[in-house]
Amino acid sequence: MHGQQQSAGKDDTLLQLVTFHIGDEEFGVEILKVQEIIRMMGITRVPKAPDFVEGVINLRGKVIPIIDLRKRFGMTGQEHDKHTRIIVIEINAVIVGFVVDSVSEVLRIPANTVEPPPSIIAGIESEYISGVGKLADRLLILLDLDHLLSRGEQNLLTGL
Repeated sequence: MHGQQQSAGKDDTLLQLVTFHIGDEEFGVEILKVQEIIRMMGITRVPKAPDFVEGVINLRGKVIPIIDLRKRFGMTGQEHDKHTRIIVIEINAVIVGFVVDSVSEVLRIPANTVEPPPSIIAGIESEYISGVGKLADRLLILLDLDHLLSRGEQNLLTGL
């Protein structure tokens, strides 16, 4: 790959993503935002938390709010099973865990295969989506983590 690092625009840029499933849809988030992926663990409910907040967990002495992405996207809830994972992500200096149905893989896709999102996709408002990656056999919905939680919600989570 040496010598190919000219500034040819974003055409040859590779996006490195962690991909996961919620229902039948496959999503991706930038790997640099992902701190770790853990198995489901005991979640402590928090009184008067917003509906999409499952509660908090204690991860090595840090209390982290846990958000159910199904509920966040207005999907019906689902029982957690052996595939359920918590993806621990930092959003604007707030550490948050997102519950997903399963984690698929780490993918590298060319940035030029990503298109802007349609106004609504898979029933999810496009404000949460940064783009749609066109893979050979499927579409990958790229989440815009910075817009997944409003500033007020981030402040609320910090206070949990």
